[in-house]
Amino acid sequence: MSDLFDLTGKYALVTGGAQGLGRMIAEGLLRAGATVAITSRKADICEAAATEMAALGKCIALPCDLSSPEAAVDLAAQVRAAFGGKLNVIVNNAGKTFGGPVDSYPDKAWPGVMMVNVQAPFTLIRELLPELEATATPDDPARVINIGSVAGKVTERLSAYSYSASKAAIHMLSRDLAGDLAHRNINVNAVMPGFFPTKMTAHMRDNDDVDPVVLDHIPMRRMGRADEIAGVIVFLASRAGSYVTGAEIPVDGGLVGCG
Repeated sequence: MSDLFDLTGKYALVTGGAQGLGRMIAEGLLRAGATVAITSRKADICEAAATEMAALGKCIALPCDLSSPEAAVDLAAQVRAAFGGKLNVIVNNAGKTFGGPVDSYPDKAWPGVMMVNVQAPFTLIRELLPELEATATPDDPARVINIGSVAGKVTERLSAYSYSASKAAIHMLSRDLAGDLAHRNINVNAVMPGFFPTKMTAHMRDNDDVDPVVLDHIPMRRMGRADEIAGVIVFLASRAGSYVTGAEIPVDGGLVGCG
């Protein structure tokens, strides 16, 4: 059992890994022994985060703005070069949102959100299939973990229509890919986080004090912790999760399962 969650010798990419949930995930993978590459739109933030996380293990900064298919193709090339053609795990975490009332929700709120949240993950997976297959075996598949959201599973009344639609799309895309790639020894799963202390939930918090209305909505009556999202990702990326594919896993304090 001692090596069940060990990722020593594994190579992982975490998009949007410099801040928020992505950083929680990247730190978890590093602590488990993986070499991790992180992306962020801003080069200075990406480099600073990688330098800070280097205390936990080898962390590589790959600044990238995933707002176009071409950017995803370019990132794949950077990953290929940085890891010498080795890749065991992709965590598609980079995300974009847009909120507004339905009566005035603009058309411009759709293309960018769908690009970053759905098309870029697909393009990145497609481009890196050779690297994933090269490291994969029947007993130790390569892993793709797509970060969805409870907003793509249940009605959260966020008035973020393109965001919730994109998250529902990435859940379904994960299942489609899982079915198509299982025979190539690549597992694909979706993780659906609930409310965590990130920039996206800053308007719901005053430092550590969370809006009581939000807490009343969560069966466990608290936001998630960094180790709780990291633990699920490490599970899926490690030997412990080698027989799991096509799953949609909520990490949400009961929002989906108890609703």
